[in-house]
Amino acid sequence: MKELNEQNLERLEELIELKDKEQVMSLITDMHPADIAEVVSDLDAEQALFIMLLLDDETAADVLVELDEDERADLLELMPNEEIAKQLEQMNADDAVDLIQELDKEDQEDVIKHIDDVEQAGDIVDLMQYDEDTAGGHMSTEMIVVNENLSMPDCIKAMREQAEDMDEIYNIYVVDDDHRLKGIFPLKTTITNPSASKIKHVMEPDPISVKTDTPIEDVALDFEKYDLVAMPVVDGIGRLVGRITVDDIIDQVREQGERDYQLASGISADVETDDNIFTQVKARLPWLLIGLVGGIANAFILDGGGDEADLLQILPGMALFIPLIGGTGGNVGTQSSAIVVQGLANGSLEIRHAAKHLFKEFGVAIFNALIISACLFAYNWFFPADDDPLKANITTMAVTLSLFGVILFASVFGSLVPIVLEKLKIDPAIATGPFVTVTNDIVGMIIYMTVSTWLITTFTNLMV
Repeated sequence: MKELNEQNLERLEELIELKDKEQVMSLITDMHPADIAEVVSDLDAEQALFIMLLLDDETAADVLVELDEDERADLLELMPNEEIAKQLEQMNADDAVDLIQELDKEDQEDVIKHIDDVEQAGDIVDLMQYDEDTAGGHMSTEMIVVNENLSMPDCIKAMREQAEDMDEIYNIYVVDDDHRLKGIFPLKTTITNPSASKIKHVMEPDPISVKTDTPIEDVALDFEKYDLVAMPVVDGIGRLVGRITVDDIIDQVREQGERDYQLASGISADVETDDNIFTQVKARLPWLLIGLVGGIANAFILDGGGDEADLLQILPGMALFIPLIGGTGGNVGTQSSAIVVQGLANGSLEIRHAAKHLFKEFGVAIFNALIISACLFAYNWFFPADDDPLKANITTMAVTLSLFGVILFASVFGSLVPIVLEKLKIDPAIATGPFVTVTNDIVGMIIYMTVSTWLITTFTNLMV
């Protein structure tokens, strides 16, 4: 397989402008569809369409599957529905559904009407009824299925007939007369048990399977837990309706990881580097505004009613530690919530064990708070924040006690929020972003001001 370097890519663009089909094909011939997809992604939509129309339907279909969603969407807008239909016929049904769902409702219906393969069109329509975040929305109907009562020769014959239209074969699925899943039949069994009277005597019974409405996140956990490469999908009464392969799960895990990372960074929608300015602003601005509200709230706490402002006049050294209090609370909260979100995502933390985790997190927070507060106390001891010994000591006590309280609160709050969000069926990844940071910042400032006020009140008679 060959790839295009930058010089050849420039040459390709020139040939496209000249509409030189033969020279264009000479450059991309023998390229892997994934490499062609990279080339297409570097071109504008019209140039990409020129190449796609030169490719045979099977290669073009593979390239479409490899393209990024945004780039594919731009290309599909220019591609005639008849051409889209031709390429859908070359795809697995699950890939075809993913692609067709990116089209408008009217275009979806028109494309399906232009699909000549009636069986393929029927499979696409059937799969479109499932939610895209469930096993049914990710399964493929292309698989080899045999009846449990077949003899080995008849089974091999059926396998050969069905395998002609298969790209890869992981397992043979065994069903009864009502098409209910009974077991799987590994290919090596045809070698080790060539004289078996019936398939049901040598199959592996009761295989791991999922229902069509199982959330895809749970399916991914099962793939990891049982080290699977493929998993059968059944309906509510156990009838075999499809299969999910490991490549589908890898794509899902990658997409979920990207979504979680962006949510944790305070980006409310899926964006790419090549998205336009308006799209990026719309995705990033909401949390920035929330951060602004948090900053205004902190300003109000520091100057609300005048008491807090008086504190800073009495103990000016306190102002030096305001960023430290807010920053530490935000960092601790983000760490705690990130651990919980990761545990919920990979299945190592279950909601029913949430209380146990919170207790452990509280223990971790106490140790962290003791060590960090002790370090800060030592710093203030050697580098006092005020020339007046009494004021310096009060500031040291206020900062140390406040930091201890902030760390405890941030740890518990950061762990609790994603658990509550998971319980409410809201993506807990939101908790690892600005939400926890802003909240801990505000609460941290309240704790700081409250502790400082109490200490000053206690020692007022000594400061007069």
